[in-house]
Amino acid sequence: MKALYIASTGMSAQERNVEVISNNIANMRTTGFKRQRAEFEDLLYQQITRAGSPSSEQGTQLPSGLEIGSGVRTVSTPRIMSQGSINGTEREMDVAIRGEGFFMVNLPDGRTAYTRDGSFERSPEGTIVTSAGYEVDPGITIPGNATSVAIAPDGTVSAYLDNESIPTQLGQLQLARFVNKSGLESLGDNLFIETASSGPAQVSMPNAEGTGNLLQNYLEMANVNSVTEIADLIAAQRAYEMNARVISGADEMMQSTSQLR
Repeated sequence: MKALYIASTGMSAQERNVEVISNNIANMRTTGFKRQRAEFEDLLYQQITRAGSPSSEQGTQLPSGLEIGSGVRTVSTPRIMSQGSINGTEREMDVAIRGEGFFMVNLPDGRTAYTRDGSFERSPEGTIVTSAGYEVDPGITIPGNATSVAIAPDGTVSAYLDNESIPTQLGQLQLARFVNKSGLESLGDNLFIETASSGPAQVSMPNAEGTGNLLQNYLEMANVNSVTEIADLIAAQRAYEMNARVISGADEMMQSTSQLR
């Protein structure tokens, strides 16, 4: 009976849906995290009678056909790249992006990754790095005698050295933006890399070409809404239960058929 297999695809799809929702909830406090959404599509159909087929010798046609679907599958889990809330941290190395840009990060294998997580640190050499220790591109080194660091909205990084009253400019952070942000590939560690779907990175200074500006002493929180996720979780659970009931119903029908004499 096909109903067993059709319902099983529904259960599998909703299981994947719950996995996506659970990952969103688990990352509610992850800096710069962007929530995902499971999207589905129906599978192939068995055409028993096609619409428009002749229905009589007089030339009449069927207004609608007879087709049976074979279930559903999860086709993609795009990221929702909307702006998360921006919270103050009172920490000078924390930087939030207000706009569509991404910080650029140099990976050990030579690739460039991209992140919305601006919780930066200083390496033992004074270089600005991510919380995982990856160098922020372009590499900017803060001298050991710097008493404070200032990061302007346009990305200019300055430091007050010793007791000097005039800051010394150290460099300028750049931001990258993409035509299709949802096409970025997740690496973990709050990092993304570009793909053929995302298009190449368009690098520019903050406040230019729609990349957004920077806010020092702030961090962007995850764009996960707990109420929405719980509502989606309940809906996914109910859909899973209904597919399970279809399997139970199909089993009972098969059992009744097998008991006929």
